[in-house]
Amino acid sequence: MNYYQDVEFITLDFTQKELPKGEYENCIFSNCNFSGCDLSHYRFMDCEFIDCDLSMIKLRSTLLQDIRFKDSKMLGVRFDHCDDFGLRFSFEGCQLNHASFYQLKCKSTLFKNTILKEVDFTETDLTKALFDNCDLFGATFESTILEQTDLRKTQNLEIDPDKNRMRKARISVSALPGLLKKYNLDIEL
Repeated sequence: MNYYQDVEFITLDFTQKELPKGEYENCIFSNCNFSGCDLSHYRFMDCEFIDCDLSMIKLRSTLLQDIRFKDSKMLGVRFDHCDDFGLRFSFEGCQLNHASFYQLKCKSTLFKNTILKEVDFTETDLTKALFDNCDLFGATFESTILEQTDLRKTQNLEIDPDKNRMRKARISVSALPGLLKKYNLDIEL
């Protein structure tokens, strides 16, 4: 397996020439196209993906430790296929529509200025996660752990508190209709 450390990959199209299979530590990927690439069994540690297209990538048994995704497009990514050992990442300015975090432990994960439309958070542990200025339209929360999670700056939040663990979750008053939707109430703020 190849090993790369402190390498910058700038404006590369990995749909044309595949990223060499290997271990990447403290690397930066900037303005790269990974759309549809198979990154299964790769290892990424302390890396940044900036302004990349990672839509529909395959992540079977991929290691993602301390990864920062910034201003990247990541449609339909199945993070639930990753190796869960040391799994830790953050998202800023990303588009994560139709992604899946099913059954992952995503404690203290940062989602900032990110679009998360129709994302699957079923059985995900989001304890102490921060959703800062995020759109959660159609996101699925079922048996999700949202304890001490900060959801105050979200849009389109719909969660059934009876089907999720939400002790000490932080929510704005404007999000209350999304928590009470199942009761079919007419709420005026």
